[in-house]
Amino acid sequence: MNILLEALMYGAISALVSGTVLPLLYRSKNIRKASSGLSLLSSILLLGFAGIILYTRTEPVFPVTGFLPGAGFTLSADRLAAGFILLIAAVVPGVSIYSVEYVEHAKSEARKSLQASLTNLFILAMLMVILAGNMVSFLVFWEIMSLSSLLLVLHDYSSEENKKAGFFYFVMTNISTAFLFVGFISLFRLTGSADFGPLEYPAADLALPFIFLFIGFGVKAGLVPFHKWLPYAHPAAPSSVSALMSGVMLKVAVYGFLRFLLSVSAPELWWGVLILTAGSISALFGVIYALKENDIKRMLAYSSIENIGIIFTGIGLYAVFKVEGLESLALLSLAGACFHAFNHAVFKSLLFLCAGSVVHATGTRKIEAFGGLVKSMPVTSALFLIGSVSIAAMPPTNGFAGELLLYQAFFQSFAVTDPLLNIFLIIALSSFALTGALAAALFVKLFGITCLAIPRSEKSRLAEEVQKPMLVGPAVPAAFCILGGLFSKQLLSLAGWKIDFPDLLLLGILLGLIYTALFVIIRSKETGPARISETWGCGIPALAPYMEYSSAGFSEPLVMIFKSIYRTKIVNRPEYFDEKESLFKNGKVEIRLLRFFEEYLYIPPARAIDIFSKYVSKLQNGKLDSYVLYAFLAVIVLIIATGGFV
Repeated sequence: MNILLEALMYGAISALVSGTVLPLLYRSKNIRKASSGLSLLSSILLLGFAGIILYTRTEPVFPVTGFLPGAGFTLSADRLAAGFILLIAAVVPGVSIYSVEYVEHAKSEARKSLQASLTNLFILAMLMVILAGNMVSFLVFWEIMSLSSLLLVLHDYSSEENKKAGFFYFVMTNISTAFLFVGFISLFRLTGSADFGPLEYPAADLALPFIFLFIGFGVKAGLVPFHKWLPYAHPAAPSSVSALMSGVMLKVAVYGFLRFLLSVSAPELWWGVLILTAGSISALFGVIYALKENDIKRMLAYSSIENIGIIFTGIGLYAVFKVEGLESLALLSLAGACFHAFNHAVFKSLLFLCAGSVVHATGTRKIEAFGGLVKSMPVTSALFLIGSVSIAAMPPTNGFAGELLLYQAFFQSFAVTDPLLNIFLIIALSSFALTGALAAALFVKLFGITCLAIPRSEKSRLAEEVQKPMLVGPAVPAAFCILGGLFSKQLLSLAGWKIDFPDLLLLGILLGLIYTALFVIIRSKETGPARISETWGCGIPALAPYMEYSSAGFSEPLVMIFKSIYRTKIVNRPEYFDEKESLFKNGKVEIRLLRFFEEYLYIPPARAIDIFSKYVSKLQNGKLDSYVLYAFLAVIVLIIATGGFV
């Protein structure tokens, strides 16, 4: 069995390495196609690798000698790792097929080949993070993952917007690594080993690593208030890369945190309360901020923050129930978190790929400029609809199945005996339900404004359907959205989750029969041939795009309801014909929304660092004796600091 697993794993790694190197050596379209084909091949091999581990429950370890001398470098995979490798195997096929055509839209041959190469390197790094058997290799591949994704965010380095996004991402990802480094050092000092394994220590001894790792992984996952890099990085990156970043990379951070949390034998209650609170706030704030967005990719980025919040809500419930001794509920919550992580990877990659097609066809990311795409881009619109229905958790899609698991856990939480904890869980449930309702409104807005009605701009009116690879690619995750919902009970059983869950296949068949019956009844009631004419416009000769419900108009009621969060400010600038302001001439109304976390959390420290940097720069005076003094002082500081660790 181990020989087969080794062949599958090293085969996948070899394919990704080849897909990285070949486009750098040879710049041609055929080589880039081969590179995408190699990443597709790797996903098929990984599917077999993860499936065997999940089914047979084996936990192979693959020692790799000589890579990092003295670091004890190994690759390993247990069921947790296999689940997240399965997630990669589900997302990569769609991205690979899509990239065959999408990557050719880059500005030059060099950028096309570099994008194809870095995409493979990015997938390889994420895979190796999950396979890492100890902290050293984990951090090495974590940094490769961050660097390759940073270069992909900066692929259009001539754009000022991309430069800003890249800088923001660079700062945040280094903050994440710094916290992880301190967290791992704390664990190493406690255990004396860099290997991952069970942590049979009192929770009080693990409090410091928990805090540092929670923040480090939370920054990378995009938890509020560490989320600000997502709305910058996702719109700047190519859409195929956004699909990988949102679909997979955020889950790698979730995997890292679960790797630590599940190894702790006895967590404390405040851990669960903290995780659940952070998850609930992220879910609610993510969808609230998404609702006011008019940039399609930025809106999807905020939606990712919401879904990461849902995943951490499940993890928080797991920790709370485990401390309370409710093992079956803890297992149910963990299954809900992991299944939603898989589902989000699938439907968010589908939505980002569709968004990339829409942006390519219209030349803009502004939702206000879309409309009527269901006629000019029918296949893309249909795929977009499947993703929207799935992420809005409508039955019987996979989005519904994942959130149903978490609702089941919430509804059974009456088994908790602590009254204060019960109140806390009811508040969390209310927040969770509100998040679900707002997410449904969000994707009604997104699909309705983008695909329905009449085109709102000339670009949208002239849009044409994209090439076949950019249709087949999103069709793969779309199929997973439907099949993952219909066969959710069977998939959970195959993955080893022995939990009570309704069979959505029966529900899907029932819904299909109802829809078919309704269609037949409606068609049978037709009394004559269909009459085709202009839509009645209340006496107006022709309907114009400005008469349609706009994106801002759709979200305006919610913006006003949540004005305490948005800090909404309405600016009205009317102009009049007369001095007494009785005859209105013209006017302009603006709704300004305060970027709370950016303006109060990020900008003040940035300004302080800027001031400090200017002061430090004065020390560079060009005198050799000054530099010798600095070096001497640095050595003294290092000696003192090193002494503190001995």
